[in-house]
Amino acid sequence: MTPQQPLSVPGLEAVYDQLAAAIDQAGPDKAELFLVKLALLNANALGDADVFSMHVHSALRDL
Repeated sequence: MTPQQPLSVPGLEAVYDQLAAAIDQAGPDKAELFLVKLALLNANALGDADVFSMHVHSALRDL
């Protein structure tokens, strides 16, 4: 698998805005399910369980 280039700051801001809007659209009762489905879709697209695991641990830091 070829490593992808990281997103630029404007790219990250666009992703953040889209994610926030999608969470709002899902609503409080479905937000958790939406995030799990999104994580699984992205894990599948990533194609590397070890990298996904590192991302999970990074996201848990400093909550």
